[in-house]
Amino acid sequence: MNRSHLLFVACITLSFAVAASAFRSSRPSISQVGSIRAGSIRLGSIVAGMPMLEPRSGQTATLLPDGKVLIVGGMRRNQDFYKSAELYDPSTSRFQPTGEMSIGRVGQIAVLLRSGKVLIAGGWIGYGTTDSAELYDPATGKFTVIAPMTTRRARPSATLLTDGNVLLAGGGDHDGPDGAIAAAEIFRADTLRFQPTGSLHRARSGHTATLLNDGTVLIAGGDDGGLIAGAELYDPKTGTFSETGRLNTPRHKHTAGLLPDGRVLIAAGSDERDWHGTMNSTEIYDPHTGKFTAAAPLNDSRFKLPDEAVQLASGRLLVAGGSKQVEVFDPVSGRFLVVAGQMNDSRHFMSETRLRDGSVLLAGGYPNNDQATAQTWIYRP
Repeated sequence: MNRSHLLFVACITLSFAVAASAFRSSRPSISQVGSIRAGSIRLGSIVAGMPMLEPRSGQTATLLPDGKVLIVGGMRRNQDFYKSAELYDPSTSRFQPTGEMSIGRVGQIAVLLRSGKVLIAGGWIGYGTTDSAELYDPATGKFTVIAPMTTRRARPSATLLTDGNVLLAGGGDHDGPDGAIAAAEIFRADTLRFQPTGSLHRARSGHTATLLNDGTVLIAGGDDGGLIAGAELYDPKTGTFSETGRLNTPRHKHTAGLLPDGRVLIAAGSDERDWHGTMNSTEIYDPHTGKFTAAAPLNDSRFKLPDEAVQLASGRLLVAGGSKQVEVFDPVSGRFLVVAGQMNDSRHFMSETRLRDGSVLLAGGYPNNDQATAQTWIYRP
């Protein structure tokens, strides 16, 4: 081989070596691929909002037909419960007082009815629970006492059914490990009265209830002095509960949210140790199989969450509370991603409400003591 031919081969070999090296250096590692994909998803951020008129935790927050948010009850600290209510106006980003309930309560339910009025029922009143119920009328800004529930209870689940009635299930009728109840009842929107319906198979409190696409209601988790793995389905047509799959990890004080494909995400919560047993594990219930499957974990453990995770316009689910971080679950990637910004402390039993423009109002809650905050935050997608 002559000298010029050798020089040509050497140049070609060197060119291939340089190109291969450049390709290897520009190719992302497996960990970098994950970062790039996460970075390409628009997650949004949270920013501090205007404070409520009162510091509250355990309050309810209900989006009204005019786009305002009704904040009701809750507590300043243990045994200091509110009768008062306030309205958040997204157009001004401010809160203003509205009517007052007949009694101060925390751990009540609030459901927007098809009439545009809001049903308020149950809750803790001092060291006991109540069966009292009231209706808030946005047109007058007043609460009106109506016929009581069939059973006194605090922190039951409350689900607006497809027929416009409301299912209330479980909760506690007194404090203590034996306080959970199995009784359930229906609020009839046409008569404004409560009537009994079939009972749960297990008494439970600290559970979640999710309306499925077929009109049935999934009841998951909770405790009756011990954690409950079994889940149940309520059928409004028969007025009965039937047992379905079992959670992989029994939990209470968690959150649940309906995914765009009809499955249900169950996230976080705690075991029997409460503050010392918070979880970041999650699982997904498939109505077609009746089974729960483990899913990707949250980035932070948390409990004492809003019962229902907010579904965003994108189909993702927002999980807030119990941590400074706010996370979104992306059904496409099956992962939780942390949004930009943080709350100033972990807030337990805060409220979260999706507004008309797609943003979410996060309000109140308490940290590792019982002192509630008036602080709010706004999540912007």
